[in-house]
Amino acid sequence: MSVALFGAVYPTSEVSSGIGFPESVRDGNWNLDSSWSISRGRNLIYNGRFRKDRKYSWNLSCPNAGSRYSWFGESNSGSGRKLSVVSSMVASPAGEMMLTSEQKVYDVVLKQAALVKRQLRSNDNLEVKPDIVLPGSRSLLSEAYDRCGEVCAEYAKTFYLGTMLMTPERRRAIWAIYVWCRRTDELVDGPNASHITPDALDRWEARLEDVFRGRPFDMLDAALSDTVSKFPVDIQPFIDMIEGMRMDLWKSRYKNFDELYLYCYYVAGTVGLMSVPVMGIAPESQATTESVYNAALALGIANQLTNILRDVGEDARRGRIYLPQDELVQAGLSDDDIFAGKVTDKWRNFMKKQITRARKFFDDAEKGVTQLSSASRWPVWASLLLYRQILDEIEVNDYNNFTRRAYVSKPKKILSLPIAYAKSLVPPSRTSSPFVKA
Repeated sequence: MSVALFGAVYPTSEVSSGIGFPESVRDGNWNLDSSWSISRGRNLIYNGRFRKDRKYSWNLSCPNAGSRYSWFGESNSGSGRKLSVVSSMVASPAGEMMLTSEQKVYDVVLKQAALVKRQLRSNDNLEVKPDIVLPGSRSLLSEAYDRCGEVCAEYAKTFYLGTMLMTPERRRAIWAIYVWCRRTDELVDGPNASHITPDALDRWEARLEDVFRGRPFDMLDAALSDTVSKFPVDIQPFIDMIEGMRMDLWKSRYKNFDELYLYCYYVAGTVGLMSVPVMGIAPESQATTESVYNAALALGIANQLTNILRDVGEDARRGRIYLPQDELVQAGLSDDDIFAGKVTDKWRNFMKKQITRARKFFDDAEKGVTQLSSASRWPVWASLLLYRQILDEIEVNDYNNFTRRAYVSKPKKILSLPIAYAKSLVPPSRTSSPFVKA
């Protein structure tokens, strides 16, 4: 079982477990059993070595446990079981340890997963939320959901078709979430984007908070407010998406992939975290809740990276470059090359690496789709397969994403639907994998 360890090193030379450790962690000794639970040690002894490439290796030990465990690579637990332990911490030039974007996001993942797990342990909702203040009868709420369905059908036809296999309650909830995400995105990318200010986004966030309190502003808000009262959906991913919109108001360059990853999480990875509680995890799934959320997050990241690679030319014409600046430099490219829009061997080689990274995120996402409830898998598989094909089309266009927009033809879309449906029928795997509970 792969376990990601996350911590922060403080000047006192202690390793804090406040970021990303499992809920089962407790103060005291390290305790490794057959299910690989970790106890929380405030005074873990560590030693580390920094290399010239600023990567590092750590060894952690606890005198009371009488054992030493490597933060990188493989090590043996007290029971003799081999474990793969990974960290995403990086060192600053001053030698200080900093949280990467992946760690920050993983903390949100754990919080969302905890909500779902608490609901599974109870027959009741997580909390009693106030009734929605909506004038009229329940028919108005039904009308609100229907309107959300119409918007989804108009702008996301394939996904909408896939939602028709879901139960009515889950289907309507997904529509409501989709519509809120679309409205949020249009604030900075829609026809009135030039008039949007940070204050406007602050007001949109305040309105979101009212939605979660059961005080919707309009019909579409009412559908979302009803949804979050029925499903263990947390407000944090919604707030994070608005933060992504704020970034679009002032940030047009990303110095490295760590920065770009955080942006991709804000504007797309959040959608996965919003959706999993509604789509549900298959009862027969042996996967950990966190791993399913991680897969949903990976799909959002993959989709956004694909959007970025598809729209390089379009974004450049708006003065935006959503590509890691340090990787452009390594490839011998600059902003001027992007604005010139000329396909060269350097550009082709650069794009090959970017596409490989995006496909890796799709691979990670695939591992979790089969863990979703059977009725929810088809639209997710359809989205994954169709977006993944956009990368193929970029290659077909000889990496010319400056003047040619890669898209999946209608025949290919139609062909993808039965393939996605067939994949959705595959039950969760019970074989040993990082997704399966120990």
